[in-house]
Amino acid sequence: MGVPKNVFFLGLVSMFNDFSSEMTQSVMPLFLTTVLGAPVMAVGLIEGFADALASILKIVFGWLSDKWNRRKSFAVFGYLLSVSTRPFLILATSYGHVFGLRALDRVGKGMRDAPRDALIAESTTPETLGRSFGYHRMMDTIGGTLGPLAAFVILPLVFFSYDFIFVIAFVVGTLSVITFLLVKEKKRPEDGTEYRFDFNLVKSNRRFVVFLASVFVFGLGTLPLPLILLRAPEVGFVAVSVPFFYFVTNCAFVLASAPFGRLGDTFGKRKMVSIGFAAALAAHLLLIFAHSFIMFFASFALLGIYSAATDGIQRAMVARLVDPKIRATGQGFLNASTGISALLAGGIGGALWTYIGAQAAFVYAATMSFAGLVLFLILMHVRFRE
Repeated sequence: MGVPKNVFFLGLVSMFNDFSSEMTQSVMPLFLTTVLGAPVMAVGLIEGFADALASILKIVFGWLSDKWNRRKSFAVFGYLLSVSTRPFLILATSYGHVFGLRALDRVGKGMRDAPRDALIAESTTPETLGRSFGYHRMMDTIGGTLGPLAAFVILPLVFFSYDFIFVIAFVVGTLSVITFLLVKEKKRPEDGTEYRFDFNLVKSNRRFVVFLASVFVFGLGTLPLPLILLRAPEVGFVAVSVPFFYFVTNCAFVLASAPFGRLGDTFGKRKMVSIGFAAALAAHLLLIFAHSFIMFFASFALLGIYSAATDGIQRAMVARLVDPKIRATGQGFLNASTGISALLAGGIGGALWTYIGAQAAFVYAATMSFAGLVLFLILMHVRFRE
């Protein structure tokens, strides 16, 4: 891949953590609905709230990371907190318990992501930002692919013992914390700047505000993946297929993320994000009518392509759009934009699914995805030049 040593090790960290996290998340829809008796709406709200909480905290910890000129310590403690929640899922007896543990997990994510992304940006050159972020997202999703695949294989062998899955997830997750010891801190030169939390740092950057607004509107149509996965058993697929379709999404992400990262550096980041938004729109449209294995496979593959074309490239765009002095804060605002919109999407989509039906939820998702894509194309064409 030709990435710096720090980026290489950070990729390994994310691979181990996402194996752990996604192994747990791939079985969570079934665990919540069949074991704990949670309604579908609760699944959407738990995931939406968890993502929103993490995203808001990314602003806070991103700013603190900039203020104190620390990246590694925030990231290490964040990974440690998230991993430590997984064995406690064994003790959960209600979906309220899962809600609390999931919230703690996302506090850890909120603590680590913006400083880690700033560390990636500070460990590479501006010309290879897309490649480095693409590599990192690829490694992240390799773990996210192998985790659900392992759950898909293991779960029937242990007679659907979710406790066994949670223990394995915890053991693998600890490797992420250990691997982080190989990552070196990258401190910027001290210049005496006082880093006060000031929204004007962002508001004064009109290109960045337009970018965030476009991402937010599109995010209103991105239903949480655990909620989308419930579509499979609803139309007759066996329960064990849920981790498999999770695997399909992550596998598509792995195959596409590194090439898309390189294309973002050469072909254009705005064009790649537009392709990703279009893939998500197509996936939602397919899921309205999906009833066969091929249609489901294509839908979840398109969701993976959407993530590959947007996840790392959006972070690279932020790294170019904001002042390097507030790089982690900028990453925090990006994640807050996507997280708050995810909370609203999860709540609205879950309510539509519960009270009207799954198709209504996907019609809503497709409508908002289309609106977000159009807004992104119009606003970014006017305001943003790479």
